[in-house]
Amino acid sequence: MLIVPGLNDSGPAHWQSWLQAQYRDARRVEQRDWTDPALDRWASRVGSTIERHGGEWIAVAHSFGCLALARHLLLHPGSGVRAALFVAPAEPDRFGVAALLPDGRLPVPSTVVASDNDPWMSVASTRRWAQRWGSAWLTLGEAGHINAESGFGPLPLARRWVTAMGARLAAERRPDHAELAEWSFAV
Repeated sequence: MLIVPGLNDSGPAHWQSWLQAQYRDARRVEQRDWTDPALDRWASRVGSTIERHGGEWIAVAHSFGCLALARHLLLHPGSGVRAALFVAPAEPDRFGVAALLPDGRLPVPSTVVASDNDPWMSVASTRRWAQRWGSAWLTLGEAGHINAESGFGPLPLARRWVTAMGARLAAERRPDHAELAEWSFAV
């Protein structure tokens, strides 16, 4: 699992930190400057983290990290990201980066999780971006920015999504028919 935090990183009480601790092979994208939302630089750090560790990833992003992940997917559709969870995305227009984000379906299955009273992006805007990206969409109701300040340390929904998506991706990799040697245990 790849954790993609937003501005100011996700501190120890944040649900992303809780989720990362649930998976021993989870990695976090580290930004050089957590206070400077430079979209291409942030997207590049997503890519360099994937390259450094290799393999395939289920990415879990929050706030401005959602925009960085979406930009990465636009620029590198064949990267190791196999699925994406976008939680409480930041409003792209607030940062002047809407034109730099995908204008169509993302190359991986994805879900956008919103809040009805998120100060960083309206629920209507999250729905529009989810539709544009071909993402599943859901709202947690009045959940603020879905961060520690809003009362979200653990976020079991995110863990269930990661588990379900991991199972789905594993099932897609299985062959339709097993080779005879794979059944040797039954002899």
